[in-house]
Amino acid sequence: MLNLRAPVFVLASLGLFMLGDYAVAAEAIGYVRVLRGDAKLVQAGQETQAAMAAPVTQGSLIRTGPGASLGIIFKDNTVMALGPATEISIDNYLYSPSQGRFKLDATLSKGTLAYLSGAIAKQNPEGVLLKTPTGAIGVRGSHFAIKVDDR
Repeated sequence: MLNLRAPVFVLASLGLFMLGDYAVAAEAIGYVRVLRGDAKLVQAGQETQAAMAAPVTQGSLIRTGPGASLGIIFKDNTVMALGPATEISIDNYLYSPSQGRFKLDATLSKGTLAYLSGAIAKQNPEGVLLKTPTGAIGVRGSHFAIKVDDR
């Protein structure tokens, strides 16, 4: 007699395991704290309207519309303020103080960004990198603003 319970259990376990991995991959690394106008979040291939307190995850692409602005506060208290017609991707974010691991990589494709460093830049200044179409900025703490013109 064929026992179908074992394969069903294995498939169900795999499904839960995979769901667990997705939940880890989609963990919030920051939140939208300021929003004026139209902005979009693209996360895991899904575009949604940005909203106050919306989570931002690693790999997120954030786009602001003309006349819009959006502010994000990350888990390490890094603050990014995006101006109108801006596009930035959060390529890599790692904030694990208990393991001494700190990293923030982002790519500003166009628009304006004001940046205020948090714990990552203080603990590992070489761990913060902001890329633009024509160069990269290594952050050594403090705050700055960047503007990337449309080509």
